[in-house]
Amino acid sequence: MSKIEKALNRAATERRLALVPADAKRVPIAEGQNIVPTVSPEIESRARASAAIALMREPSPKDAAELAAKRIIFPEMGENSTVKAFREIRTKVLQASNGRNCVLMVTALDGQSGSTFVALNLSSAFAFDEGKTALLFDCNLRNPKLHLLLNQKSLTGLTDYLENPEMDLAEIIHPVGIERLRVVPAGGRREIPGEYFTSARMKGVLDTVRARYPERFIILDSPPMTESADTQILAELCDYIVLVVPYGTVTHTQIDNGIKALDKKKLLGVVFNNEPQLPQFRKQRERR
Repeated sequence: MSKIEKALNRAATERRLALVPADAKRVPIAEGQNIVPTVSPEIESRARASAAIALMREPSPKDAAELAAKRIIFPEMGENSTVKAFREIRTKVLQASNGRNCVLMVTALDGQSGSTFVALNLSSAFAFDEGKTALLFDCNLRNPKLHLLLNQKSLTGLTDYLENPEMDLAEIIHPVGIERLRVVPAGGRREIPGEYFTSARMKGVLDTVRARYPERFIILDSPPMTESADTQILAELCDYIVLVVPYGTVTHTQIDNGIKALDKKKLLGVVFNNEPQLPQFRKQRERR
């Protein structure tokens, strides 16, 4: 019996409430007796998720200036074009997953594509929703960057967890100053990351997070495709893939080759990063 059911049963005893199954036939009710329905697994799951989110209160939230300096979107930016772009990507993920949590890999065509920028801001976009949370893994073990968000040179992270069977998962999940967003840093730098990603413990950590937190979306910040074979290994562990391409610096052939190297069933789309915007003075003239 769950904690919620126990609580309702206790309430029934103390306040003369009667528990009845949702599909039960109507029966006479004694005078002064109230009825509450039993708790369905879905309601219980939502209640558990709400409780988990409530416990995620950010101990040291970053203000708007700090987030802007780190090029991270935040709700107060309103209808900013960058915010709208990441919300649109988030919507496509939700449509593909039918609203259920999933593991999404963000990879890049090359090292200049800006996949970490996309992975981080997409995670923030999920965290905008008060009913959802995001967990961002730094899987670029050769060239990790997400730990810089925490203003620390090194932190206990993914490689430490994969190497130490005694380590608890909670020890590598860190707050970053953004409500409902947590980060798993890469941990100590390693020369052969692929061996970590093929381990049963790596698959186990993703399965555990997904099962334990149904409201949590898991984003993997992957190495660029052209710099590491780790991307193909990580692709086997994820549900969906987003490919980041630097605008105007690669050929159509390079983009086509990158798309062909990924599983078409998992590839949700291509994000063109650093797309130039119209100069501000042109926009002002257009308003006149």
